[in-house]
Amino acid sequence: MDLFRIGFLDVRLLDLIDILLVAFLIYKLYDLLKGGVAMNIVVGLLSIYFIWWLCVNVLEMQLIGAVLGQFIGVGVIALIIVFQQEVRRFLVMLGTNSFLANSKFASKLKNWNMQAGKDDGTNINPIVRACANMAKTKTGALIVISRNTDLKFYATTGDLMEAEVSKRLIESIFFKNSPMHDGAIIITGNRIKAARCVLPVTDNADLPAQYGMRHRAALGISEQTDALAIVVSEETGRISLAADGELNADISPEDLERLLLKLLS
Repeated sequence: MDLFRIGFLDVRLLDLIDILLVAFLIYKLYDLLKGGVAMNIVVGLLSIYFIWWLCVNVLEMQLIGAVLGQFIGVGVIALIIVFQQEVRRFLVMLGTNSFLANSKFASKLKNWNMQAGKDDGTNINPIVRACANMAKTKTGALIVISRNTDLKFYATTGDLMEAEVSKRLIESIFFKNSPMHDGAIIITGNRIKAARCVLPVTDNADLPAQYGMRHRAALGISEQTDALAIVVSEETGRISLAADGELNADISPEDLERLLLKLLS
């Protein structure tokens, strides 16, 4: 059914929906790439394509056109390799927020996949109290709390524990003379699954210079999974919370508790 006509084009309702969907995908792609090195790579790829088009169609420079044409010919494979981190983040976002992810079947599938003894929710009180104490003493800490994403891969990079979450245990792990204070602890439900874990580091080039490796690791794990990551700075004692690829910096223990309650509900 045609809605209206522009010149010789008949515009249908499906055409408008098609345009809106493409615009939405372009916006989500920009939102996914902005603030990182990937945006510079996109600009570089567009520059190469423009130079190729200029050489072939305008200047008729066959040699350079052929060389660049070979590069463009494997464009899809090159994009997957170059943007593997962004593709992973997009698929995680799609799997977390789509209507299929909220269906009963998906919930049963995730519960079956995460059958490592996850309790009915995370008790955040010992976590918040431990962070408040470590902030006062400027004890560096990195705490990862899983939500729906299975963090078994990252847990295997450290020392497996399977210990009940407690304020005293968290503080003892991150005590400066403790052999396990480096790296992150991973909490699933009310259990500390592992300590001294290695996390992926964000490639966000716009992250301020005052943030160290703990903040970059916290932001990295929140970009690649839906987990929450709490950072206590060893230099300033300030508390930060990374969630969904964004960093909430310099928050109070009360703000930390409020955000955790909201994000874990």
